[in-house]
Amino acid sequence: MEYTNLGRSGLSVSRLCLGTMNFGPETDEATSHSIMDAALGHEINFFDTANRYGGGEGNFGKTEEIIGRWFAKGGGRREKVVLATKLFGPMDPWPNNKGVSALNIRRACDASLKRLQTDYIDLYQMHHIDRSTPWEEVWQAMEVLVAQGKILYVGSSNFAGWNLAQAQAEAKSRNFMGLVSEQSIYNLIVRDIEREVIPAARNLGIGIIPWSPLNGGILGGVIKKERDSSRRLVSRSKEALDARRPQIEAYETFCEGLGHEPADVALAWLLAQPAVTAPIIGPRTMDQLTQSLKALDVHLSADNLATLDEIFPGYKTAPEDYAW
Repeated sequence: MEYTNLGRSGLSVSRLCLGTMNFGPETDEATSHSIMDAALGHEINFFDTANRYGGGEGNFGKTEEIIGRWFAKGGGRREKVVLATKLFGPMDPWPNNKGVSALNIRRACDASLKRLQTDYIDLYQMHHIDRSTPWEEVWQAMEVLVAQGKILYVGSSNFAGWNLAQAQAEAKSRNFMGLVSEQSIYNLIVRDIEREVIPAARNLGIGIIPWSPLNGGILGGVIKKERDSSRRLVSRSKEALDARRPQIEAYETFCEGLGHEPADVALAWLLAQPAVTAPIIGPRTMDQLTQSLKALDVHLSADNLATLDEIFPGYKTAPEDYAW
């Protein structure tokens, strides 16, 4: 396993991040525990979750509980893991149990710690920008958690470039480290963050953690699976594929020429992007975890990367993307 620093921090994380959103709603607890054990066996030390994961209303927090019971098995599990979780979305109908107000930051962190059966969170992430809460309130609350030893680092998710800049300016004025990571949707098809989020993140020393690296499976060899009748697409995925079928056909042909599976190439492309810390893989099964590891052995040349840009054109840094 390769490791890198999380943004400008001194924290070492694996180049693949184990996403746990499927633990509970898609993957039973025993299998989830086996997948986490296998991830550690493959030296993946970076695990990502969120307080709302678990299967919808009435099940919020179930994924954190599954992870907590896995930690409780001991064997150095907690000590080996760089644990990331998130807060933002409402956990119940009460008005203050959402967002990133100082009150919810305190309550949500304590609740996550209890479910996770740990006394600290390595990376505490805001799952979305909260436009109703001033940054001085956010950072004051986060500083308290750091001082209490409940969290070590702070990250964001689904922020715009100017949100990152604003957050860091306020943090700097308080002599606080601020954000070390930003979790955004990023893959060969969805490359919007190349305009402003990635330039801002690189300038500020914020590591990018891409979610949906296969764009809902569209980059995972769907045409071949469709042809082999090994996978029947649901209507939404079929619509997404039909809208890009020529692109995906060209992509899968290119991957076949490389001798690699499309999913491995999609992950390898992200690993080749200078701003990326670790793409999030979200296996439902052990086989999916094992398959994802193969991306680490895919090395794309400059010509390969140029061909992928031809198939899936990206964006220039703003303002050059839309101006001279």
